[in-house]
Amino acid sequence: MNEKKNPKVCIAANGGGHLTEVLQIRKAWENKEHFYICDRRVNSEGLARKERVYFITPARRNPIKFLSGFFKTLRILLKENPKVIISTGADAAFPAILLGALLGKKVIYIETFARISSPSMSGKLAYLFVKDFYVQWPEAKKWFPRAKYAGSVFE
Repeated sequence: MNEKKNPKVCIAANGGGHLTEVLQIRKAWENKEHFYICDRRVNSEGLARKERVYFITPARRNPIKFLSGFFKTLRILLKENPKVIISTGADAAFPAILLGALLGKKVIYIETFARISSPSMSGKLAYLFVKDFYVQWPEAKKWFPRAKYAGSVFE
């Protein structure tokens, strides 16, 4: 497969709503080699029956769990070598966001649709590292001024 024309894609998202959101735009990668990094939830377990999914334990603001997830994600990214990482957050996805930026990957972050009145923690952290940052509400640009608004993933 030609990596320039058809780069490998990593989709990093917490299971549950974050994964549901990012799957709304799966046409962006469905014809490319891809894999997922998620935590274990009902929908990510279901996805693993038909797709390549790596499971990591979310940090839940626990530094030991963060380091464990960070190094497991590093091993995954070095093994798979994706050119693009797409994420809607949250904590299970943050190591992929951070490492992707540090490893020079194209990282695309989409702030969750659920955030209308305040920014998410993963969004605030990702904004520090990610150039391609999208919001799903035009009002969210007040928290993320250089973000792009391209509508909702549900449209």
